[in-house]
Amino acid sequence: MLKEGDKAPKFSVTAHDGSTVSLSDYKGKNLILYFYPKANTPGCTHEANAFRNDMDKFKAANTEIVGCSGDTVEAQKRFQEKLNLNFPLLADTDFQVVEAYGARRMKSFLGKTFLGIVRTTFWIGPDGIIRKIWNNVTPKGHGAEVLAAVQES
Repeated sequence: MLKEGDKAPKFSVTAHDGSTVSLSDYKGKNLILYFYPKANTPGCTHEANAFRNDMDKFKAANTEIVGCSGDTVEAQKRFQEKLNLNFPLLADTDFQVVEAYGARRMKSFLGKTFLGIVRTTFWIGPDGIIRKIWNNVTPKGHGAEVLAAVQES
């Protein structure tokens, strides 16, 4: 399991627009890499909107946002377009990035246990080191919480 102070695992995966997004694309900047269970669901929509709405403030703090789930490129594209998001959504359909960051774990819902993506956010510093990890995120208020942490640094 990753912890704060660890080197962030490298990744290179297809985004909603068909481009390839890699960790190295963000060298010299803060990166907020957040994992969410499924595009176009209420919690994921709330979380994405919060990051979108504060994008100018994140950019002022030398910070970029990237969302990631196991959804297909097409599903990510629909989600991105529907919400008019101003950051990439990664289509990690083989769960390589999700698993490298430890965001795919056993979950429980309505008495059933299953393997799924746990809402997790990583703040990766300009040097590629994990500065902060938020586990089991509650979507409401999370964007503001992440922004406050980045602005305080």
